[in-house]
Amino acid sequence: MKASRAFLVCVTIGRVRYADSAEELRLLVTSDGLEPCGLLEARREKPDPATFLGSGKIEELGELAREAKADVVVFDTALSAAQQRNIERAIELPVLDRTTLILEIFRARAKSREGRLQVELARLEHLSTRLVRGWTHLERQRGGLGKTGGPGEKQIELDRRMIGVRVKQLREQLKKLARQRGTQRRARTRGDTLTVSLVGYTNAGKSTLFNRLTRAKSYAADQLFATLDTTARRFWVNDEETVVASDTVGFIRGLPHQLVEAFKSTLDETVHADLLLHVVDAASPVREEQIREVNLVLEEIEADDVPVIIVYNKIDRTTHEPEIVRHPDGTPKAVFVSALTGAGMDLLREAVAEFSGRWREEHPNEPREPEPWEEELEAERRMTPEEELKALEALL
Repeated sequence: MKASRAFLVCVTIGRVRYADSAEELRLLVTSDGLEPCGLLEARREKPDPATFLGSGKIEELGELAREAKADVVVFDTALSAAQQRNIERAIELPVLDRTTLILEIFRARAKSREGRLQVELARLEHLSTRLVRGWTHLERQRGGLGKTGGPGEKQIELDRRMIGVRVKQLREQLKKLARQRGTQRRARTRGDTLTVSLVGYTNAGKSTLFNRLTRAKSYAADQLFATLDTTARRFWVNDEETVVASDTVGFIRGLPHQLVEAFKSTLDETVHADLLLHVVDAASPVREEQIREVNLVLEEIEADDVPVIIVYNKIDRTTHEPEIVRHPDGTPKAVFVSALTGAGMDLLREAVAEFSGRWREEHPNEPREPEPWEEELEAERRMTPEEELKALEALL
């Protein structure tokens, strides 16, 4: 099947400019199975309320997109429902904004039940904001004294109610899965095991690093959002100790708020981790901007107080040698590695082992509260033979 041709639009608003915005949009578009066929870059002090770009630029966009034989136009920004409809009418082509594009990629990539539920929840919440006046073609002219809305208004309310019911169902199912995940996490922590979560900008090489550390076979590819479903595996840091590592969804600039909210149960692995390995593409010219974007998401999910070691990955694409960079007190701050070639992986294990040693000193293995079933079992063990006989007779 031939890929749909997508014409890309990158808009710089005010003085905030991202050097890699065009390349990132190209990667997003190809990740969604579309074929880029042209690019329009524009700058505005503030968005036009009606068409985001203004009528003149929209006319130019329509001509360029038709010349490029585009099937769809993709904006590298979030558009309001009205802006999207106005642009589509003006250029007579379908329009995707950044939020919709990312949601589509997530929908295609989610494999686990929890991942699919989270994406469906995010898509429905996004859709619910775009129903306003979506059914005006069904309305009739009415007098000003009418107390009830037209059929169009009723259809909107019906759609909202249907979406609301489904959103409630999804939230309940996700809560149940979150409780199961919490039980699994508690089972791991009972063994006094350090938990490490890999976080980072999408396509920084987290899954490749995770596979190298744990010898797992998680899907890894040179594309955005290759991994959506959290995977946890043990890996050795030295001859005596293993830790549990979790690979999580990658972050990106302008990650839709609905997705952050929907994926919070998955991102709980990050919030409850003892250590974060913040994986950074060392070869990226905009790595500092990407680090800031990841830190913003960590702050949003309240994981910004978890200790961090930065892992500068992909040094095989740079001239940098493997090394550990340390804080003034000697503790590891960053490690330079190549997950692809394995260079520096021994240094990364060494840095995690150092952190683990300090963590164990600060968090001695204190006895936990027994579960109810354990208390019942212990009570049974304390019974005398006579009491056991009475208990059996009572059951009969």
